[in-house]
Amino acid sequence: MQGQRRTDTEPELRIRKELWRRGRRYRVNFRIPNERGSIDVAFTRKRVAVFIDGCFWHSCPIHGTIPKSNREWWQAKLSANRARDLHYDEVLRQAGWRVIRVWEHEDPDEAVAMIEGTLGP
Repeated sequence: MQGQRRTDTEPELRIRKELWRRGRRYRVNFRIPNERGSIDVAFTRKRVAVFIDGCFWHSCPIHGTIPKSNREWWQAKLSANRARDLHYDEVLRQAGWRVIRVWEHEDPDEAVAMIEGTLGP
């Protein structure tokens, strides 16, 4: 698992590149206050948090799988990841942020359009 990228994944870079091309400025890996995690793409002035979730690591309902070996451990690990995601969403919403979650398999242009719709002018 150490070989897995935590930041600057291909889906993140595609979305960030398109946001930048459209003139949107953002913070990358913005720390969630009083938590261990960080927001993948944060628009701090508008208080919009964007997470780009990998299908495997965040249990995508369409593409999420569980490995056959050591299945119980993986089920616990992936369930904990999902619970952590829900916790971070709640913490941010309580702090007045709007949270957007994008799956890695989503079209980057559509994802950016959704983000821009949330950001407004």
